[in-house]
Amino acid sequence: MRIKISFIILLLLISFSSQSKSKVPNLESDETTSTFAGIQRADLIRFAKKLLGTPYHFASSSPKKGFDCSGFVKYVFSNYKINLPRSSKSYEAVGKSLKPAEFKVGDVIVFYGFKDKTRIGHVGIICEADGMNSKFIHASSGRSKGVTISELGSKMYTRRFYKCIDVIN
Repeated sequence: MRIKISFIILLLLISFSSQSKSKVPNLESDETTSTFAGIQRADLIRFAKKLLGTPYHFASSSPKKGFDCSGFVKYVFSNYKINLPRSSKSYEAVGKSLKPAEFKVGDVIVFYGFKDKTRIGHVGIICEADGMNSKFIHASSGRSKGVTISELGSKMYTRRFYKCIDVIN
């Protein structure tokens, strides 16, 4: 009986070991790291970039109507079966804050609001990771009035930065 139990435990350990190896990040390139459910971060960004120019539309998560910031993020990640909050305010309680050196393509970046610097009011997705000089794709209600790419290092976004979180791993 002990031999059977030991054998079963050994099989389980081997199984778990081989499963965890498939999720080990490729340190050579964050953009091609296979992660949650086999998602390639670069694929997620390619999908998001197909939506560039989609108009801004408050309270919408539809590519036909347009997007607000959280609707855009939710739509992109739902395409990869990752369920995220529908409101930017809800991101305050999501994930562990990353250090700038840890930012990766596909991480969600969270900002305080434009007018109210005490409440979460905007989200986007890192599309070029370079710490506080990263670029992110988002649905902007500002000048561009739609899905665009902006620089985190710009004065507008640096002063509003709240946190960056990894929702894939």
